[in-house]
Amino acid sequence: MKKIMLAAAALALVMLAGCKKVQKADNSLEDLKARGVFVLGLDDSFPPMGFRNDDNEIVGFDIDLAKEVAARLGVEFKAQPIDWDAKEMELSTGKIDCIWNGLTITPEREEALAFTKPYLNNDQVLVVRKDGGIASFADAAGKSVGVQNGSSAQDALNANPEFRDSLKSIVPFKENLTAMNDLETRGIDAVVMDSIVAAYDIAQSGKPFVLVNEVLAKEAYGVAFRKNDIKLRDAVQATLEEMATDGTVEAISKKWFGSDITVIGK
Repeated sequence: MKKIMLAAAALALVMLAGCKKVQKADNSLEDLKARGVFVLGLDDSFPPMGFRNDDNEIVGFDIDLAKEVAARLGVEFKAQPIDWDAKEMELSTGKIDCIWNGLTITPEREEALAFTKPYLNNDQVLVVRKDGGIASFADAAGKSVGVQNGSSAQDALNANPEFRDSLKSIVPFKENLTAMNDLETRGIDAVVMDSIVAAYDIAQSGKPFVLVNEVLAKEAYGVAFRKNDIKLRDAVQATLEEMATDGTVEAISKKWFGSDITVIGK
């Protein structure tokens, strides 16, 4: 009886091991081309990466890149605004094909998502009013600081507990632009956010803000796909590299930033 039970257990283990090796076929690229639409998930209030212009059209650096990628893949492009705090859920349920909106590559996200190689570098910084009396992280002690929920800025705060614990309060916001408006009206004393976004907002708006000359975290942006959508991820990566080689990426970067600040193929 024991031999029979042991043999049955061994057979069950072999069958289980075999089942673990069976994975769903990756038809991500074929499925995309069959549907004919590339759906990009984004926070539509994140200039200059993706945002609404005065005509309520979604525009931006990431939008221009993605539109060109879609065209070269032979499909239409659709920008789909999502709740940034629920971006991974939006992707996993199939409502979008990728998250492409200044998304920071982190070890935790790489565990759950399939990323392209980095296409831009970025810093998490502290934005303050010129007359706010904050010139360093130390000056922010006892102050109220805003941060976008679900953002890498929030991660950067949590990864720096000494700085985080020195603050009077951390105020969560759904969008960076709302946080910046609250900073302007003195509802908060500073905002932790992406340096690329902050610099663009200050240059465009002319608001009396400055960046504290310290960096909370260095990071890189990538495009994220479902973990098993490797063929689609690789096709987008190859297309971006093609665009970098023929000068398209440089032209788009100069349009939005004045120079080529991308790192594709570099």
